[in-house]
Parts: sequence; C-alpha cells; structure tokens
Amino acid sequence: MTLLRVSALGDSLTEGLGDPVAGGWRGWAALLAQSLAADPADVAFTNHATSGAQTADVLLRQLPEARGQRPHVAAVIVGGNDTLRATYDIQAVARHLDTTLGSLVEDGTVLLTACLPDPGRMLGLPSALARPLGRRMRSVNTVVHALSERYDAVHVHAAEEPWLFDPVMWSVDRLHPSERGHRALARAFHRELAVRGIAMGPEPDDRTDGMAPSRTAQVLWMATKGTRWVLDRCTDLLPDLLRLAAAERRENRAEQLDREAAERTASALRALPGWREHAAAHAAGGIAPRRSTADRAFVETEVSPA
Repeated sequence: MTLLRVSALGDSLTEGLGDPVAGGWRGWAALLAQSLAADPADVAFTNHATSGAQTADVLLRQLPEARGQRPHVAAVIVGGNDTLRATYDIQAVARHLDTTLGSLVEDGTVLLTACLPDPGRMLGLPSALARPLGRRMRSVNTVVHALSERYDAVHVHAAEEPWLFDPVMWSVDRLHPSERGHRALARAFHRELAVRGIAMGPEPDDRTDGMAPSRTAQVLWMATKGTRWVLDRCTDLLPDLLRLAAAERRENRAEQLDREAAERTASALRALPGWREHAAAHAAGGIAPRRSTADRAFVETEVSPA
C-alpha cells in the first residue's frame, strides 16, 4: 500500500510549541496527519518546521527537504516571524511564499495554508505598538489569501477562529497555542480537507491527552525563555516599532499608513511572475477572491492586472 506522505513547513507554530510530548513537541500538523487516513499507520509524516523560521528560511532550507520526499499534502504556515523583525519586507514575503507554494504545486502537492492572528493583540501590546504590527500581519495575510486562491490551497481563516480569544487555547507566551489550541487548528483543517475528500480518518479529538503547564512552569518559562525573547525583540523589533508608532502619532495618519501598506501589498503581488496573467484570467472568470472581514476593510487598493 502506498503511504500518504505529509510534510509540514513553517515556524514554531507548526513545529508544535505549546503541545509538549515526550522527547519534544507534537502540534497541530502531527495531530492532523494522523487523521488523514483511516489507519494512521498509512501516513508518513515529516515536520520540517523550525522555531524562528521566516519565509526565506522555509524557501531556502525547508522546501528542498520537503520536495525531496514528494509529499502528497504539505502545510505551509509562516510569516509571523517576518512581521516581528526590523527587516520586514512585504515584497520579499510575497516572493518567498509564491516560490514555495508554486514549487510544491508543480510537484502535484495539495497545499494547506492559514492566515495568522495579530501578534500585537495576542501579546497585549499597547495600541501604539500593536497597530504597526497589526498592519504588517494584515499585509502578510492578504498575500497568503491571494496565493492560496492562486494555487487552490486548502485554507483556514485562523485569524478569525472563535477559539483564538479563549485563554485556555494558548500557552503562557500568548504566541503559541496550548494543546487545546493545536487540536482546534487540526480540527479546522480536517473539516476543510474532508470537504475535498482528502481526510479519510476521524476528526482529531478535542480532548487533551497531556497536562497543561502548571503555574510554576509558566512563571519559570517567563523568567527564562520569555525574558530572553523580550530582550531579543527589544534589540531588533522594538526600536523599529517605536519609530513607526512615533510617526503615526506625530502625523495622526493611521488611515494613510493603512492605505500605503495596502498599496505596497498590492504592488508586491503584481510584481510576482505571472501575476498579471493570473489576475486577468481570474477577473475574466468573474470569481471574487475569498477575503476575511479584516482583509476587506484593510485592502482598499485592489490587486489588479493594471
């Protein structure tokens, strides 16, 4: 019998942080892979995701590994770390994702993608700092939505899932799901895959089989790894965010900055190889791309072949 080969590419979300098991992390992708066949033994799952990965890392390091295994199904969820770096560049994000997704589709792989929640909101940052981060995340999500449509990916609107706002769904760092959160994401993907006739096994269980971190473990994490993460971002992201927040407050031009970001995002998509032809064919077909409520409010500048 031919095994169903499943690969997962991305960052710590897909690596499984927040869902500890003996010897490491499990995560939503592993939970989902077990449910894609009636017998989990008929699935060969490989997790290429690594903590801290950006879109360039997925393209240059993880993609060659995954393509070497010729997966039937591949999850590509990345971009959050790009928004958390002073080097953030939506044009580079679009190029990296387009090449990654396009390469897998050329191999006949079924793609899984998802949009991501606003990290500033999840971290509870002050609004002056959260707004620039939210603007970046909306740009990345807009690119992901557009490319998911382009490559017919199985897409989950994770930025709008109701469970996002339930504290029990998140680990102590507020950036990674808890085991419950990972199970919720796996179930959301399973539902979409079942509609396409790809998921043949039962939906992943929503009951946990692990133990939530104790209060002591949470405090220990924040005092060690959490503090290190904050310090790293203070030397990288924070100065850039402070600059953006100061400009926004000084000039009182949040709406203008939204429009400028939307135009840069649209320009990044238009610059992709073959995008103008794709957009023209899409428009001729009279099919409107699926966008979330946040996307429709954000993208005032339409991505068009012009």
